[in-house]
Amino acid sequence: MALILNIETSTKNCSVALFEDDNLISEKSLLSDKYSHSEKLTSFIEKIINISDFKLKDLDAVSVSKGPGSYTGLRIGVSTAKGLCYALSIPLISVSTLRAMSHSMILRNKDFDLYCPMIDARRMEVFSAFFNNENKLVRDVRADVVEENSFLKYLKNNKVLFFGDGSIKCVDVIKSENAYFERNIFPQARDMALISLQKYNQKEFEDVAYFEPFYLKDFIAVRKNV
Repeated sequence: MALILNIETSTKNCSVALFEDDNLISEKSLLSDKYSHSEKLTSFIEKIINISDFKLKDLDAVSVSKGPGSYTGLRIGVSTAKGLCYALSIPLISVSTLRAMSHSMILRNKDFDLYCPMIDARRMEVFSAFFNNENKLVRDVRADVVEENSFLKYLKNNKVLFFGDGSIKCVDVIKSENAYFERNIFPQARDMALISLQKYNQKEFEDVAYFEPFYLKDFIAVRKNV
């Protein structure tokens, strides 16, 4: 039995979930426009451990959502996961944020040919990828600018479900009859669990010292004039 702590902080949803193999033990999440991950993440982890019959030392691994997504959110999640793995001498697992979203959606709804999870990347940009209904990657992860002719190649002969907080940008722009939308979907730590377990069993671990999130876009710090 593998006891795995899953951490998801790639968007404005701060989420943690404790699983023993594929059984959910406890979870906690907060969806907030304030991006309060730095304040909430550690306390969330403490709470879900405390309400279980386990202690931190019982963890077999920590799995973290690796992005793409918010630079600050990913940095907080990854640094927390790495700290726990280092302190407890346990493996670090990383899970693609978009793949976990797609996996969860396919389990709930298999009526589509392609699935396109989308994360808001500001302005008219989204982080997105395309998966088939077996959660196999059809098109790699990109930062896309949403325009009227976006994704025509995939919409021509396929029913496509666009979902996630980035998909709201597509609703009034993409007019194909093959396009379907679910807007209020955010990554959740529980969505990572089965992928995390598979990686644990296959010993697909990250180097705790050198692992970095998948930011996709370069982070640019803007200094205000004073």
